[in-house]
Amino acid sequence: MKKNYSIIRFIVVLMMIAAFVACASTPKQEGTGEYVDDSVITAKIKTKLATDDFLKSFQIGVESRKGIVQLSGFVDSQAAVNKAGEIASGVEGVKSVKNDLIVRVPKTESAGKYFDDSVITTKVKARLAEDNVLKAYEINVKTYNGVVQLRGFVDSQMTIDRAGKIASGVEGVKSVKNDLIVK
Repeated sequence: MKKNYSIIRFIVVLMMIAAFVACASTPKQEGTGEYVDDSVITAKIKTKLATDDFLKSFQIGVESRKGIVQLSGFVDSQAAVNKAGEIASGVEGVKSVKNDLIVRVPKTESAGKYFDDSVITTKVKARLAEDNVLKAYEINVKTYNGVVQLRGFVDSQMTIDRAGKIASGVEGVKSVKNDLIVK
């Protein structure tokens, strides 16, 4: 009887070890705890930006990976860029902030221009999704006045260069601000 109990206890211990190893992070994949930490950091920053009277009217993108936060989007002033960076830096768990916010030029064009920007964004996303290498990545695309901003985390500089080249080849794109980060 004691032998059976020892075998069962040994099997339970092995299963617990296997479960812990499965949840651990590897160089290519983050563990459950790291994902939760990053999602909490992202949520806290988004909440603070959305409740800030000065910044709440802007659509600021926030992504985080291993405590590195990336801010992206378009704002109306350098003061907004600085304030968003300060807010993100002040959140617990943030190791660094890559502030890729772009100060946009005041709009003088009609609603047709906005439509053109959304069409450009759609075309860039489609081209990236068609590419055999890039379709595996979650690359976020925003466009304002023909300026395309790419953001997200990828595995290599070659991938960053490839995404920029594809985006710049889309009709209507004036320039590309490639804010992709190697993870």
